[in-house]
Amino acid sequence: MTGNGYRDYFKVLGVERNANGDTVKRAFRRLARKYHPDVNPGDQNAEAKFKEIGEAYEVLSDPDKRRKYEQFGSYWNHADGMGGSNTSARGFDVDFGRYGNFDEFINDLLGRFGSQQDVHGSPGGAGFPKNAYQSPLSLDAEIHLKLTFSEAFYGTERTLSVDNERVQVKIPPGVKPSSRLRLKGKGNRQPGTGRRGDLYLLLDVQPHPIWRLQGSQLHADLPVSFDELVLGGNVSTITPDGEAQVAIPARTAPGKSLRLKGKGWPQRNGRGDLVFTLRLEFGPEWSSEELKLLQELKRLRCNDPRKSWLESARLSPGSTIS
Repeated sequence: MTGNGYRDYFKVLGVERNANGDTVKRAFRRLARKYHPDVNPGDQNAEAKFKEIGEAYEVLSDPDKRRKYEQFGSYWNHADGMGGSNTSARGFDVDFGRYGNFDEFINDLLGRFGSQQDVHGSPGGAGFPKNAYQSPLSLDAEIHLKLTFSEAFYGTERTLSVDNERVQVKIPPGVKPSSRLRLKGKGNRQPGTGRRGDLYLLLDVQPHPIWRLQGSQLHADLPVSFDELVLGGNVSTITPDGEAQVAIPARTAPGKSLRLKGKGWPQRNGRGDLVFTLRLEFGPEWSSEELKLLQELKRLRCNDPRKSWLESARLSPGSTIS
């Protein structure tokens, strides 16, 4: 502080003169923690320093006050429009007994400084009601929560930390990717008022290597062999409910879908369907006996798989291909 009462608030916070608002806020938080009276009990120098950095932040975080400070220097608080709301005249007094912990104090302090501006960035000076144009402080909180595919299907419980409070969250079965759950009254607290916002959970469901969720249906490819498609029969498979048998009709073509009703994704009114798409799976190797049987099948085959296709593909006389 100089002899004419001027404080270099940039030096007080240890920031450059072109520092933006986020840099100023980070510097204030760091110094406020360092010089907080609870950290330095009985240290008058620390208390004085604490008040000084509070004054510096109140000015540099307010665009209108900062502009006057940079323009008028030591006379910034006498500039037109400042009235009786200047920081140096009012001082920086804090009742530390109101706060349960340091984070409550910091959040209240940042909110108090920010609420002293109207929508145009002007302080509530002469001609303006004290609370005019103040934007409401949102106390709602958002948390991005990652769930495994299994957790989303069966539901789960998570313990989260919000404002130093452990909040038990129950995720219902059947939540979908990008779902948004609201926990009323579990958001941030406003110190000194008892008000509390809501907590919103933004759910991110990790993909599964087999199952695909489409609406309320579960889809999966089911590998089957050539003889199972031709001859049909029951094949063993896995569903979300455990092992199951799926009946494949004889002479089923690859790519056909089989639907199991009520075995899909959980919903409020029951379950969606489970859909298997049959995928022909050739083994990596064929035995000599298998190849011999396939040669015999080729000799005995009475159906030409391309006969109708060739007839439909043949162009009429005189037509040309464009």
